[in-house]
Amino acid sequence: MKILIAPDSFKGTATAHQVAEQLATAIAQEFPDANITTVPLADGGEGTAACFAGTPITLPTTDAAGRLTEATYVYNEDYPEAFIDIAAASGLPAVADHPVPTTGDTYGTGVLIADAVSRGARRITLGLGGSATVDGGTGILVALGATPMNKYGHPLRQGGAALVDFDHFDTAQLNIPAASVEWVLLADVDSPATGPDGAAAVFGPQKGASATDVEKLDAALATLCDRCGIDPARPGFGAAGGTPIALTWLSTMLHGTEAAITLLPGAQVVAASMGLDEQLADADLVITGEGSFDSQSLSGKVTGMVLDRAAAADTPAIVVAGKVKDAPDGVHTIELIDGGIAAQLADAGRRIAEYLKAE
Repeated sequence: MKILIAPDSFKGTATAHQVAEQLATAIAQEFPDANITTVPLADGGEGTAACFAGTPITLPTTDAAGRLTEATYVYNEDYPEAFIDIAAASGLPAVADHPVPTTGDTYGTGVLIADAVSRGARRITLGLGGSATVDGGTGILVALGATPMNKYGHPLRQGGAALVDFDHFDTAQLNIPAASVEWVLLADVDSPATGPDGAAAVFGPQKGASATDVEKLDAALATLCDRCGIDPARPGFGAAGGTPIALTWLSTMLHGTEAAITLLPGAQVVAASMGLDEQLADADLVITGEGSFDSQSLSGKVTGMVLDRAAAADTPAIVVAGKVKDAPDGVHTIELIDGGIAAQLADAGRRIAEYLKAE
């Protein structure tokens, strides 16, 4: 039997590589003759950069709350290109003890970008999932030398809520080489910037925003879009708290068009780079999964993408998740039991083996 294991990370608990390897080990103990291939995936969130070839670069930066931390990105000197997860420096787990939905910013991610350009990067591939911020990407621009200002010419406070007073960017200190790179933005969602399906309304509460905070952040992003000439209804511009807004303004300002910046579905790009379709066509079974499997999993996330492609290839699929709800008909699911993640995945592997034996 040819088994393909292609999961996303279990956010804050286990990387996609760890999930895939631990499931493979447990299944191999029950099916020693099985031909098992692991293909760790990502959707633009945590673990996306690790799916691409290159050298890991670790350096000091700041988290979304402005506290000193370390973060890693992947640098490929062949192009040269950098693969950076916004979750690495500006991710939610790092500020779980101190959520900063209105004041958090993406400055720390901008530090990684500037470092990559100093090494020679001409293209930045930025994974947008897992951010703790709703700052429209303005923190990145501050790190690159573009300061958000109000109409009186004063710098704004950090964070998304202050953008309600945004008027323009002061670019006198702009890092031109960093700002003028080619940008590839990998979105994990197709949400617009504002409105009931926007960055603040849908993802703000996950980042600690109250109902009042959501209203303020939505109004702030609407102001940023208006001043930057961005249509707030554009799909995907709500990713990473509206990060595509500021980056699109920056690239367009320097190049005159949006030719140097592209927004793509992260899961699809990673899948293509890993040759997922070819491996699915040759598999008897695919196992995928994530920390929580629900209706959102079927809208641009890794698990939903794998299920769609498995169905197209007529390959049976199993989903492993910490929590399962709203599973589609015809998909076998394995929900993890209590305990450490290694033990839970080992148990899930044994349960998959029992299911296969019973088929």
